[in-house]
Amino acid sequence: MASQSQSQVLVEEKSSVGILTLNRPKQLNALCFNMISRLLQLFLAYEEDPSVKLVILKGQGRAFCAGGDVPPVVNNMVQGKWRLGADFFRDQYTLNYVMATYSKPQVSILNGIVMGAGAGASIHGRFRIATENTVFAMPETALGLFPDVGASYFLSRLPGFFGEYVGLTGARLDGAEMLACGLATHFVPSSRLTALEADLCKVGTSDPSFVSTILDAYTQHPHLKQNSLYHRLDVIDRCFSKRTMEEIISALERDATQELDDWILTTIRALKKSSPSSLKISLRSIREGRLQGVGHCLIREYRMVCHVMKGDISKDFVEGCRAILIDKDRNPKWKLKRLEDMKDNMVDQYFERVLEEEERWEDLKLSPRNNLRASKIAAKL
Repeated sequence: MASQSQSQVLVEEKSSVGILTLNRPKQLNALCFNMISRLLQLFLAYEEDPSVKLVILKGQGRAFCAGGDVPPVVNNMVQGKWRLGADFFRDQYTLNYVMATYSKPQVSILNGIVMGAGAGASIHGRFRIATENTVFAMPETALGLFPDVGASYFLSRLPGFFGEYVGLTGARLDGAEMLACGLATHFVPSSRLTALEADLCKVGTSDPSFVSTILDAYTQHPHLKQNSLYHRLDVIDRCFSKRTMEEIISALERDATQELDDWILTTIRALKKSSPSSLKISLRSIREGRLQGVGHCLIREYRMVCHVMKGDISKDFVEGCRAILIDKDRNPKWKLKRLEDMKDNMVDQYFERVLEEEERWEDLKLSPRNNLRASKIAAKL
């Protein structure tokens, strides 16, 4: 098992830099339990090692990381072993928290697909490098899940209500759009990544300003495409600022009657195809995330995902994964057909502590992190 996790996360140490490469290219580097455990072990070890000043994280092949390795989790749910799924998410969220509070610079090179768990393994780090090959999305509502891995923290901090739009629709962003909205900190052409990495290996300090100076020398400021989502911020803010999902869709439908716009129609279709349960809990999660620190967001998301794993309220996650990932008929049969059927008290249940055999299921426990960045984040909790 250890050798497998080592081959799935390649480790290279050059001078004072730890270079970690996600190495499941055929699976688009989807994070399995072993990879998450290995990454957590390595990040914690590097933080304690004074000879390591910087960590670079990248992916082999055409993806950085296309998400979590979901099929085994769903298989456990179907067999009634939901606690095994909960263990997967507990370790993953702990890794997200370590990255968000890391005392040394993390540089994530997002040269390809970045979705779901891949976002959690990179966006929390200090530096995120997009390229012309980058494709970012949080497609969870189409799977009967919700944007997790701390997404309620980082999506809620995007300009205006762009985070609600990205999280609810699963819209895909390119590297230029990631840079424009702040999900990426730099944009570097893929042809220059080898030279950039060589220069980063000469840093010799954990001072982020030195890393930033090197990245700034390589970064470009690409023009947004004419049809970029980011040019729609006025419509996005007007519609996705509404209080409820029903009001968001009504606002989009009003706009659609006033002007012929394929983008608005595509957005409405994406929302209507997603799980009504997922849409409602996702909207509330992102809204709560605006007022919470990253630790609180992860603890709350862990409660939510445990309810999803347990399947007492809805089994939409199993159905969504069947339709999108397993049978690939792309025609999920959601438990609730309409948004109105997902009542407020049903939404509330996802945010309450999990009861298991009349006892409370244990919340996610995040250890105190003794560094400057952690204390700043803790102050917001």
